[in-house]
Amino acid sequence: MALSGRVGLSAGPAAPHVAFLPPPLRRVVATTGPRATLCPTGPGPCRKFNNIVTQAANSTLDAIAPEPEERESTPISQTANAPGILRALDRYKAPKWLFRTVACLVLGGQVVLRIFKGNIHWRNTAEQLRLVGPASLGVSLLTAGFVGMVFTIQFVREFAKLGLTRSVGGVLALALSRELTPVVTAIILAGRVGSAFAAELGTMQVSEQMDSLRVLFTDPVDYLVTPRVLASMIAGPILNVLCFCMGMGAAVLLADLVYNVPANVIVDSARRALTSFDVVTSMVKSWVFGTIVATISCAWGFTTSGGAKGVGESTTSAVVISLVTIFVADFFLSFLFFQGQGTALKQLK
Repeated sequence: MALSGRVGLSAGPAAPHVAFLPPPLRRVVATTGPRATLCPTGPGPCRKFNNIVTQAANSTLDAIAPEPEERESTPISQTANAPGILRALDRYKAPKWLFRTVACLVLGGQVVLRIFKGNIHWRNTAEQLRLVGPASLGVSLLTAGFVGMVFTIQFVREFAKLGLTRSVGGVLALALSRELTPVVTAIILAGRVGSAFAAELGTMQVSEQMDSLRVLFTDPVDYLVTPRVLASMIAGPILNVLCFCMGMGAAVLLADLVYNVPANVIVDSARRALTSFDVVTSMVKSWVFGTIVATISCAWGFTTSGGAKGVGESTTSAVVISLVTIFVADFFLSFLFFQGQGTALKQLK
């Protein structure tokens, strides 16, 4: 209390720091504290003090440097070795869908050339092969098993009315090998692997990691894209074979346990219906689908812009475009391989 009396202030929580202000401002601050009731100098000094404080705060905020804007890697069309067609599309502000389509074709051609020349980063390829193959095997087998059981229910139900139960295995084997297994495997790869490729490369593009690779004299296509495409080309046919075996096994189990169709009848019917041509076409389809998924996903990741929002949009767009392209390619491949009249079911009579 004695100290408060000497400085002319009443005791309170705001009193100690007021004593260090100049006398004109000291009176104003003292009267604006929690215990103040009067302003000896009137409202004018109070407004003046508020203006002083506001100006000081504004000058302090102006002195603080703004946060740096988010920077992205150099777009693929502006790199030193960018093809002329990409430079032209970027110069004339072509639509994004057209630019990405051309970039996908260019990127796919570059990957093919590097594979033929042997410019392959084998350690990255082995790592991506583990992601595409073993890491995707469980969900692929589970999906193929249920697909086989669903079609077994439909085929047995309808064929039993016609007395053609012994033909169920052959029809199911043809459907799985020619269409179902390659398409289902490709859909799993697009949803699980393609989205990961697009998100990872898109994040690297919007965070200047692509430019860091170029500074280290490393081509991003050699280091990032070629291993992913090559891993998908290798793992796609292998997953296709395993999924076909899983689908047939689930079909045999369901037909034997539920519909009382012996397992040897299903297997023998499938053996007589399948040919080496069916196996080859199934492998070719899965190889093409794996290449499509990896190439589109990597191209969409390379052409990402706009920060985190752009990464999300690129990932979603890559999966959707991959699925549409898979079904379109499946139509043309099926028309190419199976456009004539088939003779496989004649062997089941």
